[in-house]
Amino acid sequence: MLKLNRSLMLGCSALMAASVALSGCGGSTGKDGSGNSSSIPTESAVTSSPSPSAAASDGGKVEGGTVRVAMATEPDNLDPYLSAATDTGSMMDNVFDGLFEGGENSELVPAIAESYSVSGDGLTYTFTLKKGIKFHDGSDLTSEDVYYSYAKLSGLNGKDPLSSKFAAIETLETPDDYTVVAKLKEKDAAFLAANIVAIVPKDYEEQSAKPIGAGPFKFSVYTPGQQLVLEKNESFYDREHAPTLDRVEFKFMPDANASVLALKSGDIDMVPGISSQGALQLGDGFRIVSGPQNMVQLMALNNSVEPLNDVKVRQAINYAIDKDVIIQTVAEGNGVKLGSNMSPAMKMYYQEGLEKRYEPNAEKAKQLLKEAGYEQGIKLTITVPSNYKFHVDTAQVIAEQLKAVGIQATIKQVEWSSWLEDVYNNAKYEATIVGLTGKLDPHEVLGRYDSKYAKNFFKFSSAEYDELVGQARLEIDPDKRAELYKQAQTMLTEQAVAVYIMDPSRSVAMKDSLEGFKMYPIQKYDFAAMYYTK
Repeated sequence: MLKLNRSLMLGCSALMAASVALSGCGGSTGKDGSGNSSSIPTESAVTSSPSPSAAASDGGKVEGGTVRVAMATEPDNLDPYLSAATDTGSMMDNVFDGLFEGGENSELVPAIAESYSVSGDGLTYTFTLKKGIKFHDGSDLTSEDVYYSYAKLSGLNGKDPLSSKFAAIETLETPDDYTVVAKLKEKDAAFLAANIVAIVPKDYEEQSAKPIGAGPFKFSVYTPGQQLVLEKNESFYDREHAPTLDRVEFKFMPDANASVLALKSGDIDMVPGISSQGALQLGDGFRIVSGPQNMVQLMALNNSVEPLNDVKVRQAINYAIDKDVIIQTVAEGNGVKLGSNMSPAMKMYYQEGLEKRYEPNAEKAKQLLKEAGYEQGIKLTITVPSNYKFHVDTAQVIAEQLKAVGIQATIKQVEWSSWLEDVYNNAKYEATIVGLTGKLDPHEVLGRYDSKYAKNFFKFSSAEYDELVGQARLEIDPDKRAELYKQAQTMLTEQAVAVYIMDPSRSVAMKDSLEGFKMYPIQKYDFAAMYYTK
């Protein structure tokens, strides 16, 4: 057995290479972005002063203070294993920690795990936990909590598994309080990256009402329609990265313009996802941080309903859409055109050139519709979550473009909860526009299209595709694995499974006095690293 002690950051490619010498989505939950939604109990609101509370330390850093963040959506579930929404994950990521966490460069960073080793056959993973970690309720975090968490995720507790990413686990053992041994049924190159998932306390079943984790911030209160409040975890185990802020208040503000005005007036300290127009309104006293989002905005097509079950119709829709126009008008030029469900931010796995496969061609689109038997055109309903103006605006542009080829598109705006239930959970739709967030492992992205994946809301079914991604998941040679995923992307493009539009740049606006914000290739807000200055 090759021992790999990890006290420093771990690059994903390095992890895969190590396996050779010896991993929203092929099933995901919590931090990684999928699961089921359910109702959340209400608690009373708590208010506090938004300004820093104590004297500045060396370098002008202020100890304490509250950051108020404008969020476009509310939590779909506070339980990390039942949440499907990326926004929820980015808020609650501050409450929960996993064995690892995602770093700024797509690397894995040790969190609860102190070290790990992988057997020569790639089937047995042994994790050694850090000692002295306590959950927010004061209980010690031990291997029994990891066992409980992973048993729930994998179905080893006798119930339905909550994540197919852990279905490969055959057995779990805890030889002592700080050692966990996971034996897999077969090689799974994506398994290591899956270990960013939250570790929760053994036998605690109230996560949806009062979540308890081991992260740098503790859950305080959730008031539907108003706010979610987190408070500093004074007993956070990683003293080097202990939070400086006392409190984080997520204010639910679906109106983007209202968020900008609140930032200008001092009622809000930070606005994620601000538009270029909104940024121009701010003026002095504010800072904008921008960077790649590693998100794929797409118009998903339900491949199982007529006439979208005909590849020629799907290809016609692709030829009818001018992505450059969408990028210029909706994203104000701040986006990278895509051709498949992979962002160039995932450089190792990205298949170049697919963005050129469907250059706008109205005549080609009409010809394909004619060949499919729809010379007179078709009707199409585009379902869009109403709280995402970016997607609503995109739908409006697309509807206009489709008219030119005889496709009459109707835009149906629904609430986010309805979108999750009808589209994401049950695939009751024809077309929809949404952003699928980037992941640390390519299988979490391309595994979404596997016919066996429960949340394959595209309803794409191909034995050849399933075999490709299945081989890729087992392949521990990083170069061979990358080639398989590139082939899978090409197949998605040729089959026109969806209209892959862009990876929009992400811009975050905040007060000048708020420092320490970091950009990640996944949507993540690390408030433990943030602080106020004088």
